[in-house]
Amino acid sequence: MPQDHGHGHAHIDPASGDRRVSIAIWANALLTVAQIVGGILSGSLALIADALHNFSDMASLVIAFAARKIARRPADARMTFGYGRIEVVAALINYTTLILVGVYLIYEGGMRMIEPTEVAGWTVVVLGSVALVVDTLTALLTYSMQKGSVNIRALFLHNLSDALASVAVIIGGSLILLYNMWWVDPAITIGIAVYILYLATTEIGKPIRILMLGSPPDVDNNAVVAAIRDVDGVHDVHHVHLWQMQENETALDCHIVTADGASGEKIKAAVKARLAEEFGIGHSTLELEDLENAHNGAKLYGHERVGE
Repeated sequence: MPQDHGHGHAHIDPASGDRRVSIAIWANALLTVAQIVGGILSGSLALIADALHNFSDMASLVIAFAARKIARRPADARMTFGYGRIEVVAALINYTTLILVGVYLIYEGGMRMIEPTEVAGWTVVVLGSVALVVDTLTALLTYSMQKGSVNIRALFLHNLSDALASVAVIIGGSLILLYNMWWVDPAITIGIAVYILYLATTEIGKPIRILMLGSPPDVDNNAVVAAIRDVDGVHDVHHVHLWQMQENETALDCHIVTADGASGEKIKAAVKARLAEEFGIGHSTLELEDLENAHNGAKLYGHERVGE
């Protein structure tokens, strides 16, 4: 049964959103420097791991900030669909960097488990606590913005994983202070890395799907085809393409075979109205074929013929 596929997204004023991202960039930049210095002085790999994660967050924030600016440009002769998809590209870059950071940290943590070094617990606890405050602040700044943007969602998950990593660093520093458990530091590093990889690999599929022009996951393709076929005057439909022009904008193009004597303009209007009302598809390109001159053996999806 066709469903209503409208999206409820948070609408954040662009200027306000830019200010939030700017604050988050500066906070993460200062924190990254402090954690790297503290990690070197204390000998804590977990602290450096958290710093690298924060650095990737800062880079992600810069990419997201630039993407938000570029995405607002209107369509032109060079980019006839507009620049909105740049945010999807930014999300893919951010998730890819997360995966690279995660793999590197697992390697470094494994090497430190083989050759453990002494760690200054107090430095780890203090800087871990500062990091937790900054990470929580950054997550709060991006929380309300992430619901309608795969780009900002990538940032939010970066920040959320950072906050959890900071908690782990604080616990690790406390165990070192109380029980001299030096192996806890690289063990926590590996744990942070595994969690980073889990987040990145489970989320990276969405931007890849959009860039590959995959059909929107929340739209039932068969229901769309059935709705088109149900319109008066439509004999059949083929060469259907459903994709996302941007993250929250679904598009469709297809060939419609009209019944003998049916009005093409009336069919177009009826199909477009139904697509918009029932599936939230606001952009559709419909090519009409009369029954006598219809493509024989055309596949429902794609441009090939049956048997090719």
